[in-house]
Amino acid sequence: MAEIDKEKLKAEIRRLAQERDAVILAHYYVDGDVQDVADFVGDSYALAKTARGDPRKTVVFCGVTFMGESACVLNPDKTVLIPETSAVCPMALMVDAEKIRAMREKYDDLAVVCYINSTAEFKSLSDVCVTSSNALKVVRALKNKNIFFIPDGNLGRFIAEQVPEKNFILNDGFCHVHTSITARDIETAFREHPDSKIIAHPECMKEVCDMADFIGSTKELIEFTESDGAGSFIVCTESGVLHEMRKRSPGKQFFSVGARQVCPNMKKITLEKVRDCLAGMAPRARVSEELRDSSSRPLERMLELASR
Repeated sequence: MAEIDKEKLKAEIRRLAQERDAVILAHYYVDGDVQDVADFVGDSYALAKTARGDPRKTVVFCGVTFMGESACVLNPDKTVLIPETSAVCPMALMVDAEKIRAMREKYDDLAVVCYINSTAEFKSLSDVCVTSSNALKVVRALKNKNIFFIPDGNLGRFIAEQVPEKNFILNDGFCHVHTSITARDIETAFREHPDSKIIAHPECMKEVCDMADFIGSTKELIEFTESDGAGSFIVCTESGVLHEMRKRSPGKQFFSVGARQVCPNMKKITLEKVRDCLAGMAPRARVSEELRDSSSRPLERMLELASR
């Protein structure tokens, strides 16, 4: 698409958003053009909370479908639009209700700890939710000895290493983007950019985390590159985050470690789809009242434990 067409499309989106009384939220992993047209850019939970504090009655959530669900749970009185219903996060589905029940039967004193990157159904079957930035604090605050961490095994392992006094049962879910990054990829990138610091998301494999100078959530990675004195970084997370890093630190250099560092589902969110969902007020994210109630409880418990 020519640049002039993009700008016209962005102008049309902004006009429609004003007409529809809509706030546009974009995750760091969507295309840079979509990030640029959004009112707010952030990670999934921060955006859902932003929607709750925004006075506008319609929310356009530019991200994968579980994010639209979270916005519905936290904003029951608002219309939540999702530009593409097929933009599903595979990891969000990598556990099942039967496995959760089996773990509750097998382990006494068990807390099911659910990463925010999950469906509303799995949140509803959990005791508490966590984000990648507050998981350590929340888990430490739990009185339970046994922790079943779902759905991401890598984030669970990263937290377990820092809380050796608890017994972690790790699920076998994973983010296919983060697990595609290998130690060999980093070695190759570092040979090409030897003055760079290596930063990684905790959804990465242990071999990658062990090589990193800094490990953190998406927001924490962005803030680290902004505040750290290094002039270049090898970034081990989804490549969409480079857009925000470059905007905040235009004098620094940012390198990915390969073409696989792209979430195809996030990239399904395009300017055209954002415009179309605003124009037609569809598709909508929907969560039943029963599921909203049951999935909001572990979210509220997370807020309580994280604030201590």
